[in-house]
Amino acid sequence: MSTSYKETADPEAQALLPQDSTDCPAPQQTPSGRRPYRLRHVLLAYAAGVLSAVLVELLLCSHYSFSAWSTPDGPLYADLASPDAGSTEVHNFPPSAPTNAFPSLFPSHVGHAGPTPTGAEPALVATAPSYPLHTGAPHLLGPIALNRNSSSKSDSHFDIFKHWGNLSPWFSVERGSFGVDSGPEAPDSCRVTGLHLLHRHGARYPTEWASYGGPANFSARLHNAADGWNASGQLEFMNHWTYKLGEEILTPFGRQQLFDLGVSMRMKYGFLLENFTETNTLPVFRTESQDRMLASALNFALGFFGYPFEGQYQQSITIEDNGYNNTLAPYKTCPNAGDRTKSDRAIPYVKQWASIYLHDALERLRPQLHGYELTIEDVYTLQQMCAYETVAIGYSKFCELFTEDEWKGFNYAMDLYFWYDSAFGSPVARVQGIGYVQELVSRLTHTPIPVHNSSTNATLDDNPITFPLSQSLYVDATHEVVVLNVITALNLTSFAADGPLPADHMPEHRAFKSSHLAPFATNIQFQLLACESHPDPQIRVIINDGVVPLTGIRGCPEDKDGKCPVPAFVDAQRDIIAKTDWNWACHGDWHVPPGPAWNTTTGDAPEPGSV
Repeated sequence: MSTSYKETADPEAQALLPQDSTDCPAPQQTPSGRRPYRLRHVLLAYAAGVLSAVLVELLLCSHYSFSAWSTPDGPLYADLASPDAGSTEVHNFPPSAPTNAFPSLFPSHVGHAGPTPTGAEPALVATAPSYPLHTGAPHLLGPIALNRNSSSKSDSHFDIFKHWGNLSPWFSVERGSFGVDSGPEAPDSCRVTGLHLLHRHGARYPTEWASYGGPANFSARLHNAADGWNASGQLEFMNHWTYKLGEEILTPFGRQQLFDLGVSMRMKYGFLLENFTETNTLPVFRTESQDRMLASALNFALGFFGYPFEGQYQQSITIEDNGYNNTLAPYKTCPNAGDRTKSDRAIPYVKQWASIYLHDALERLRPQLHGYELTIEDVYTLQQMCAYETVAIGYSKFCELFTEDEWKGFNYAMDLYFWYDSAFGSPVARVQGIGYVQELVSRLTHTPIPVHNSSTNATLDDNPITFPLSQSLYVDATHEVVVLNVITALNLTSFAADGPLPADHMPEHRAFKSSHLAPFATNIQFQLLACESHPDPQIRVIINDGVVPLTGIRGCPEDKDGKCPVPAFVDAQRDIIAKTDWNWACHGDWHVPPGPAWNTTTGDAPEPGSV
């Protein structure tokens, strides 16, 4: 094609090149007859077209708009939040039908394992000069900007992970935290003879409902209003933030917690397995059918026994559902535990305290969210979001929004919630924990439960195969609310010393802390001892490596190591069992007024005729 044709007959070339005009002189021709800088003109015209299209899209068709909001520093011009802000982001792995899955080509066992002789069982709790502490949360990152929000009185040792209440990853509490200056290692002249371990599941996504706050509720409200709000300053990240949390199941970190807990218990108490070898039996551990409960138990077993764990123990899976007796989920057969006027009394206290400790945070954050009116409950939810996102995806920008004092306030808000809903301040706490106490007494005395008058399951508990009575090691998995129910039912009164908890201020030194008693993967060791200085076997209660005083239990003496003779402990628990009326507390027609007009510090329902 000739040059002259392209310049006279090609319409595309004519459209892209400058046209003759009476107002503009004709361009000078080069010696070759071509126009100069033809490529530059093409590129400039193309860029102008793209820019024009973008501007038209933004001005006419887009969700975004250019608006001016007033701030203390003057007008702020910014885009509205992304239409995806607050929406739920889900990554469905594994794929439902992967195209490269050929299990027969990837067998789990191919033989040729090499030498496999085992060694002696570890016995750290019995042989080491000190006890290893669980001090951190591996794979989680705290807020890098916390120091920026801190006051001059900030604690250089402040650990945000320890101030999330029941959402904290479990950690070893400081020696003496519960009032006994002793460690979990066997006291002098004593040796460990048995262990009953009760533990919570690991870190999980939020549950499907929340009586106050709730990350999913807040994200949905944001997403539904995304065409009308914009965030700036510290909240600017929310313009493109999406909700990445699932519901109720374990997070990867939660799986690791239970695996690590299993390894830890094997290192400390592995020598107790020798008793099973001597009796030619296998341990029976218990959990429930709920997904996170079963996953927690299996991850614990993987850490405790190693892979493969089949043939090393037997896993009892009790059913968590309405109508099934289950001491690990007692609320399923206690109707009054489902009555929120009785079982969810904490909300007025939490709301009152949140309005106090989050007042400054609301004033600070509200101007940074334009077009959406933040409330105290919203700000409280942002703190929940921090904890949940951290244990789910490793880090959360929401954690950077608050000061140390505000995190301490959040921790206390969780204390209020669990004190009044699941522990000494709840009228249905003791009755829900009493079934597990009955099972504990049955195991300690090697005798069957005489009467099933609570949440115990006669079918399972009367069968020596599913509920053995002669093991040296028991492991049960449950929920944090049940752990607190059990602590209450046992009458561990040192934790109730400051009750009822006030909602208008935070006691500086308080015994009841949910981050100490009910964090993710919390664990209670009922440690059995044989001591040269005592004729009777001894028992200690150790919660998250903190030894608990048993002086609130009738017949248990003050002891520098927190010991109590098993016979005295059992007698006191039998007395508590006899005085706990399941029918009245769970099925009785009683009512209590909301708030401080009625209170309990024993976890008991009101006496008939008293309210």
